[in-house]
Amino acid sequence: MKLKILASCLVFFSLGAMAQEERPQVWTLEECINYALENNLDIQRSELNLQTSEIGYQQAKMQRFPDLTGRASAGRNWGRSIDPVTNLFVSQAINSVNLSASSSVVLFNGMTINNTVKQNLFQYEASRKEVDVTRNNVMLNIVGFYTNVLFTRELAENARKQLNSIQQQVERTRIQVEAGALPQANLLDLQAQLATNEFNLVTAENNYQQAKVQLMLAMQLPPQASVEIEVPEMDVETDLILELSAYEIYEIALANMPEIQAAELNVEGSEYAVKSAKGAFYPSLLLSGNIFTNYSDRINTRTLPDGTSTPTTVVIGQVQGTGDPVISTIDVPNVSEEAFGFPEQMNENLSQSVSLGMNIPIFNRFSAKYDYQRAMINQDRAIIDKKNREYVLWQQIQQSYNDVEAASKSYNSSLSQVRAREESFRVIEKRYNSGAANFVDYQVAENDFYNAQSDLLRAKYDLIFKQKILDFYQGKPLEF
Repeated sequence: MKLKILASCLVFFSLGAMAQEERPQVWTLEECINYALENNLDIQRSELNLQTSEIGYQQAKMQRFPDLTGRASAGRNWGRSIDPVTNLFVSQAINSVNLSASSSVVLFNGMTINNTVKQNLFQYEASRKEVDVTRNNVMLNIVGFYTNVLFTRELAENARKQLNSIQQQVERTRIQVEAGALPQANLLDLQAQLATNEFNLVTAENNYQQAKVQLMLAMQLPPQASVEIEVPEMDVETDLILELSAYEIYEIALANMPEIQAAELNVEGSEYAVKSAKGAFYPSLLLSGNIFTNYSDRINTRTLPDGTSTPTTVVIGQVQGTGDPVISTIDVPNVSEEAFGFPEQMNENLSQSVSLGMNIPIFNRFSAKYDYQRAMINQDRAIIDKKNREYVLWQQIQQSYNDVEAASKSYNSSLSQVRAREESFRVIEKRYNSGAANFVDYQVAENDFYNAQSDLLRAKYDLIFKQKILDFYQGKPLEF
């Protein structure tokens, strides 16, 4: 018996542990936002664009430095050819090696390099702001989906309460019908209403589950994950007073919204793009240097004086008249043979050169002119984009401001309607239970009351969400 009790306890605790392990994580709004920011694919795509812009900026800076190119070649020639060492024509096979290196640096090219560097710097900073724009859009989406989960959850709770109410009413009516106090038709009508309320609950719970799925998709959660959200305590102000005007909020947003900052950076970058294109009209000054050496197996040894000499008698002329030779003794230098292989040839054949060159644009098929015109058009386009973003931002803030005011009025109206419908339902329910009202009156009053509650929930979360949007434009944190 004790073993059975012990086994039952183990099974009980094991099932409890398994249930605890399978219990889905409860997410706060902040946790949902942080997870989405770390995993959202649009943000990752924007960060890749940022990396591309950074590479462009670094590459533009490197144009200020000299380049360096090394070349090496090895070959074999047959037949009549020029010996690369002696520069003489020879008719034999020659193996040769050539090594060279060259470097050049731009001294002046109409400030094109400096202006291109600044242009790419502003593009890089604009890309950084575009990442922030994407992050803001993701955060607003998460707030919207999170709020929708809260809203559909309360709608499901409201439908559940309505179902519980009608179930209690069915039980009370069944007792009265069995006692003969009420006709059977009343019970049948309530049972039909019970079926309707059960269907409404199923629909509300399905909407709640669908809202959670939408939140999971926005967060980029894996398909096998499940999510439950924390239900925060939220107080809705019945007498909402907006401290700032719409234009004051717009001025705050104008200085802080990354989309506006990105547009301003694009305008500044386009100005340097124009200057960079204009630099193509000026001459450019280039400093170049080269170094070269080679080797040939045509000559692997050479003869050089060894510093000694040998007296030698030579005929230097004839005596006039007799024809006798004139003999003289001279010192003939002695020579020695030494290796003249690869390292010796590479060292002695070494040559260097430095040159200063100027390129003067005379006619380039108007390519510089058209590049300059294209840069001017892009600058105008950047200015228009900045103005458009400012205008869109003003539209959004003005709309959000009006939405908050309208949502506040709608919430107060729904609140009054709920109070009135609740009192009306209470009176009708009391009369129905005493037999003074028919089922149609009861059903209409109940539906009106619960519809008013649903409208109040909708108005409540609509006001909460729109307040969060307006707070976001003011730089306030997105939290409940």
